[in-house]
Amino acid sequence: MTPKAAESPEAGLDERITGALVGAAVGDALGGPVEGYSPDRITERHGGRVHGIVGPWNGDAWRTARPIAPYHKGDGHVTDDTLMTHALIRVYATVRGHLDAYAIADHLVPDLMTNPRWIPELEAEALPLQRIFLAEKWLVARLHYGHVDPREAGNGNIVNCGAAMYMAPVGLVNAADPVGAYAEALDVAGAHQSSYGREAAGVFAAAVAAACTPGATVDSVVAACLSLAKDGTRAAIEAVCEEASRHRDFESALLPLRRAVTPYDTVGPDYRRPSLGARRPSRLHAIEELPVALGMLVVAAGDYRHAVLGSVNYGRDCDSIATMAGALAGALGSPVPDEWSKRVAEASRLDLWEPARTLTEVTRQIFARDTAARRAREAAFTTLLGGPGCSA
Repeated sequence: MTPKAAESPEAGLDERITGALVGAAVGDALGGPVEGYSPDRITERHGGRVHGIVGPWNGDAWRTARPIAPYHKGDGHVTDDTLMTHALIRVYATVRGHLDAYAIADHLVPDLMTNPRWIPELEAEALPLQRIFLAEKWLVARLHYGHVDPREAGNGNIVNCGAAMYMAPVGLVNAADPVGAYAEALDVAGAHQSSYGREAAGVFAAAVAAACTPGATVDSVVAACLSLAKDGTRAAIEAVCEEASRHRDFESALLPLRRAVTPYDTVGPDYRRPSLGARRPSRLHAIEELPVALGMLVVAAGDYRHAVLGSVNYGRDCDSIATMAGALAGALGSPVPDEWSKRVAEASRLDLWEPARTLTEVTRQIFARDTAARRAREAAFTTLLGGPGCSA
């Protein structure tokens, strides 16, 4: 499969927000059933590479095969990546302004704890808290029960992609402003993550904001990430994207991208059995998911289908990798295949387009307020400098 360049580079705000959010959800649903496995195992299980929506890894035994995760992953069901993304959009809809760590404590945590919603993988209505992973349950333990300062609540948690995976809305609210997106996401993610997990959340939000810039390209998105990323996160993105630039097909890139990110990944070669140093704070390391998602975006030249399928067939934490790659390709304007989005929406029993409409409305309101505030400061600063209306 040869990727094509991203389409509609001048897509408007509505289209970019919709592309990013629907693209993230579809990537999540495609990656879910093969999460945790290697490319070779995926090929063995499915008789070749995955090229679309597939069923559960363990077939009809999905409820009992992995008791710690009795979830119906597959058949077009979104996972906790999408559930958390939509939850964060609901916080934006409530606050109708920029968010910080306190907004997570005041609004996101109560939503996870008190509002039953349809959970596709459970095939039932339940509290989102009953589906999210342990690293996300940390939010409830620390903020609701522990009354920890929200800005510091992420300290001590598993360092993983748990915060980064749902930061696309922060990038979209800050469309075309990667610096603003990075700063806001770092604040928001402080309630959830620390170290390179928090850093990845900031950089992913910046990447989404950069992808929304008119005329954006894959290269400009990667450049925005490298201009902001720190320590091991920056080094990992640089190494993976450099390797990705040598490939034009995900098949040839799968193993080289894994080798490129390995020095920075703490989990180790066996994803299901992490090394003793896994997921601990470090200035030298990075989460695996974001660099690989950016790498697949490079390999695909921004094409949605190719970037997401490369992410899915990479394996390991591929639902989150495909969520990030899908959000970025969608924000760049590459269309999400209708046959995927419609089937995921139907199977998950979710309106994938309603959160995008909501966030678009909120983003317009936030931008109007930001513009008014900026103009007021410009006028005030002009006065301070002795501008019009001031005596010498």
